[in-house]
Amino acid sequence: MSATTATIESRAVSLEADSRPGLTRLSAVELRKMVDTRAGFWLLVGIVLLTIVLVVARVFSKNGDHSLTGLFVDPLQAPSTFLPVIGILLVSSEWSQRTALVTFSLVPRRLRVLSAKMFAGIALSLLAFCLTVVMAAIAVPFASHPARSDIWALPAWLVGQQLLLLVTSMVMGIAFGAAFLSSAPAIVLYFVLPIGFMALFHVSWLEFIARWFDASRTLTPMADHALSGTEWAHAGATLAIWLVVPLTIGAWRIARGDVS
Repeated sequence: MSATTATIESRAVSLEADSRPGLTRLSAVELRKMVDTRAGFWLLVGIVLLTIVLVVARVFSKNGDHSLTGLFVDPLQAPSTFLPVIGILLVSSEWSQRTALVTFSLVPRRLRVLSAKMFAGIALSLLAFCLTVVMAAIAVPFASHPARSDIWALPAWLVGQQLLLLVTSMVMGIAFGAAFLSSAPAIVLYFVLPIGFMALFHVSWLEFIARWFDASRTLTPMADHALSGTEWAHAGATLAIWLVVPLTIGAWRIARGDVS
């Protein structure tokens, strides 16, 4: 009787372990959550429409670079600016909509859920990046430009740096959402804190600190040229304070906080 009971229990434990959703499946679920709400859906639609408008505006502008590079960099600012808001909502809505209890009951490992949200955000960033490149490539033949050999040029350093900037912006939004667990303060502070620090760093004796932590100085050059070793160090320090710190706080809050 005891041997039979042990066999049944071992099968139950094995079945439960095997049926645990994998990280890929969890990421797909979190990716779907981004468009399941009206806020997330219409924000995504707005980002796509704004990107199209920026591409068309660049095509018909009389000045500026009408090459693939020029038609790609400026429109990419739309997803870089607003995709992080979707990342914030992806995390904070678990608490505002009171779905965290259900989520963590189905998947008790909370940091696994947070990791799935990050992978879903990265996947959405990659999709937005590819769509922007496609839009820019479609617009190149319609742009008015003089004959030039580099009209289709898109430097590898630019692709890599812009992709990194877009992905880190999305992860930064997820980090802010995890740190505050509330949509309104997370969204406001995501935009206000960098602007406030930028204004503060205009003080002359804070100039040295600004070289390391002012995102407007350290991350903006990613669209202009291939970063040097020193510039990468400055960018890394900026990402450490604006991404790693809130993500660490958010991971601690999600792992240790009460869910109701």
